[in-house]
Amino acid sequence: MEPAGVRLKKIRQESGISLEEVQKKTKIHLNLLKAIEGDSLTNLSPIYLKGFLKIYCKFLGVDPNEYIEDYKEPSYKVREGAKLKTVQVKQEKPAFKIPSLKFPSFRLSKRVINVFKFTIIIIIIWIILFNLGNFISSKRKAHPRGQIKSAKSAAVMPKSQTTEIMPQREALSGITLGIRAHENCWVSLKVDGKLVFQRVLQKGRFESWQAKNKIEFSLGNAGVVELEVNGQLFSNLGRKGQALKNILITKEGLKIGR
Repeated sequence: MEPAGVRLKKIRQESGISLEEVQKKTKIHLNLLKAIEGDSLTNLSPIYLKGFLKIYCKFLGVDPNEYIEDYKEPSYKVREGAKLKTVQVKQEKPAFKIPSLKFPSFRLSKRVINVFKFTIIIIIIWIILFNLGNFISSKRKAHPRGQIKSAKSAAVMPKSQTTEIMPQREALSGITLGIRAHENCWVSLKVDGKLVFQRVLQKGRFESWQAKNKIEFSLGNAGVVELEVNGQLFSNLGRKGQALKNILITKEGLKIGR
């Protein structure tokens, strides 16, 4: 005769019921169901095994007595008048924890776990410091040293004129230029006659350069950038979408030509 698990499996398959459905209805772990149908529960107590088989049989609608060896419903006798009557007692599902099955597992060593935790902590600290540095940098750039030009003083003059918009200062040892883009802007820039930058300056980016004598550059969208020249801030160089060419910065000042 075939084992009980094999016969129960055939009944389940003939009824078109999947193991997942059985697991949801009976709350028996899927691995236990597979082991029951394969008759491979060698380490499980017979008491627990009979309990699972009983639940499984009742779910499939079959008599547990036909599949569980030596299975009998407990009974007790009651007196009805002068006669004793045997009453079957239906047992509730035993309250016990399903024994854990031993499956192959992969455990990380304590050293690997500690290295992983340390790496996570370093990454978190790096992110905090990076954000803090950006915050401090943005605060400094928002309040540069020196006099800040007003919008009127930095207004763009007609293209037909070559205009000096930065007052003359004492001779400097060099020239420092910083450009911050509030939106994407094409920038072509030369330092002392050498082309060093020619591409789109992305929104939110800030780039800076230093020269001995002069810096020449052109802007594709003058209304979306801010200049910082030797500590002085210049904005509103032009309208949004306006292209400005031949902008020249020397030790004498800033000039916008045609």
